Amino acid sequence: MKIYKDKSLEDMKKIVSDYTADTSDRVIEERVATIIKTVRDKGDQALKEYSQQFDKVTIDDFKVDKETIEAAYKKVDPAVIKALEVAKANITSFHEQEKERGFMDASKPGVLRGQKVTPLARVGIYVPGGTAAYPSTIMMCALPAKIAGVKDIIMVTPPQVNGIAPAVLAAAKIAGVTQIYQVGGAQAVAALAYGTESIPRVDKIVGPGNIYVATAKKQVFGQVSIDMVAGPSEIGIVADQSADPVDLAADLLSQAEHDKRARAILITNNQSLAQAVSQEVDRQLAVLPRKDIAGAAIADRSFIAVMPSIQDMFALMNEVAPEHLEVQLDNPIQYLSMIENAGSVFLGKYASEPLGDYAAGPNHVLPTGGTARFSSALGVYDFVKHTSFSYFTKDTLAELTPHVTALARVEGLEAHARAVESRFRK
Repeated sequence: MKIYKDKSLEDMKKIVSDYTADTSDRVIEERVATIIKTVRDKGDQALKEYSQQFDKVTIDDFKVDKETIEAAYKKVDPAVIKALEVAKANITSFHEQEKERGFMDASKPGVLRGQKVTPLARVGIYVPGGTAAYPSTIMMCALPAKIAGVKDIIMVTPPQVNGIAPAVLAAAKIAGVTQIYQVGGAQAVAALAYGTESIPRVDKIVGPGNIYVATAKKQVFGQVSIDMVAGPSEIGIVADQSADPVDLAADLLSQAEHDKRARAILITNNQSLAQAVSQEVDRQLAVLPRKDIAGAAIADRSFIAVMPSIQDMFALMNEVAPEHLEVQLDNPIQYLSMIENAGSVFLGKYASEPLGDYAAGPNHVLPTGGTARFSSALGVYDFVKHTSFSYFTKDTLAELTPHVTALARVEGLEAHARAVESRFRK
């Protein structure tokens, strides 16, 4: 891995900005816009044509029936079923803590104010297919929605020549997905956003996908809500001489193997550790099954930075704003207050990032590309809407009337002022 040393914090911040992934592509944006328009115009027929064109699969019925789901469930290794059940329990127990109950304030006589929390009616989950089939993503997307109270959870996943992976269908069954449709890509996002003859329109689309899926989510936003526009996976590690270079290298590669554009970044205050990790990454990479993918990510988008102090280490990592952040320092919990920007944080030697991908409980659908500066992990709060309400008596309205009318008239909105004054006409 490339090692930066003897660089100032400001110089390293500039280098970080150069490494930040750009998920935009004008050619892809134009192609996606065409796909979305075609799906809106032609509905199911467009989905069938795109399935043949992109997936080389002929689809007559997009919906996966219950018999197919049950048969797939029975094919899955019992150890995998057990793992999914354990993950479900941990994800549920974590996200239960996020539930909101609204409030009602009657502290002032004659005034009642509050907020009502209502679950979304229907949510769509996009699940990648093929070699990137992720049963864990289904659990992470569906379970918070169920906890929020969403009644209709619709999953879309690309059709496969040999059928959808049994583990994917089993995960959907365990997580409580209500309907499954075999359609993928930008066309699936368009179908969820606008609806077709077979696929109902949803209120929100969540879940990861390739750049076509991410671009489609960006383009339909406003017609439908989305979780985020996710880019390639990332891991950032802050470590000192107490960390094990073998473990650090393994954790860096765990995210590098996702995508050639993934980012794996180590920031340390120890030059010897930096050299040891770089050598260990090369050693482990040589025997990694996905070494071509991980190798490209390590060579093109990853680095190690040696900074003079722990304060500078965290200052630089806050600039990175990584999707996943490991803190491999002695007494790691004491450094939580220094973390400003990260999707999910893993504290200590034994909180290896893949634990969070599968079974720790916190969500693994996380902001990428530096967007952890202003956005959060997927949670129960993503599947509800907040509606405020208020009640006033005539006397309490009278108290506020001169203030309301003064502000209305300074804004040039005379009808606003008169609407309030109307309540007091003789």
